[in-house]
Amino acid sequence: MRRGATMTLVLGLLAGWNTGADAQLHGGPGGAVYVNFVVADAVGDLGTVVDQGFGMELGAGLPIAADGHLRLRADGGFSVYGLEHIHYCDYGCRVGTTLTTANSVFYAGVGPEMVFGSGRIRPYAHASAGLSWFVTSSSLDDNSGYGPYLETTNFSDTVFSWRFGGGIRFGVGNGPIFVDLGVTHLDNQVATYLTRGDIVDNPDGTVTIYPNRSDADMLNFKLGVSVALR
Repeated sequence: MRRGATMTLVLGLLAGWNTGADAQLHGGPGGAVYVNFVVADAVGDLGTVVDQGFGMELGAGLPIAADGHLRLRADGGFSVYGLEHIHYCDYGCRVGTTLTTANSVFYAGVGPEMVFGSGRIRPYAHASAGLSWFVTSSSLDDNSGYGPYLETTNFSDTVFSWRFGGGIRFGVGNGPIFVDLGVTHLDNQVATYLTRGDIVDNPDGTVTIYPNRSDADMLNFKLGVSVALR
């Protein structure tokens, strides 16, 4: 159902494009670089054990046809979908330490992007193939603002992934800056991953891990900035 909703949204965005304005395609949009803030909504089996995640994306589009209306898009990003903090104190709490465990997914891919305009409003659609890396890591922080140390990877899994989606970019003033609103379906196939609470510290000092294995799809809702390149 979520995949159908995603495609309906993408098609609706494209259908809303004013074809009269689209007639002004002379010159083409050229290339672009992107940076996006991402809210990731877990769907399907993953959505039964994970809520939302938050992250970032970076990417670029290289014109390959129609003066930039067809681009080769390469991008990657990450979202953190689970955080767990355990606080320790020693020596009468004169020394404090926080153990932080983060559940994250990193992804990257390459594929085509089609831009449906060259003016100040530019709908687009894209698809890509690549890899997703699910990783759970733990680190210690001395609570003094110097960042984490003694980081350990508890569990990881790499899977092949597909992505498809679209959105609209709105020009800011007359310059090359565009506000980017979009949604992407991240199809991670079947992955093995950890969620919050899947690592258990036993009384004897050992650790027991309870991994999950299922479809691990996400809907990434994006708000960001695109810079047009000529």
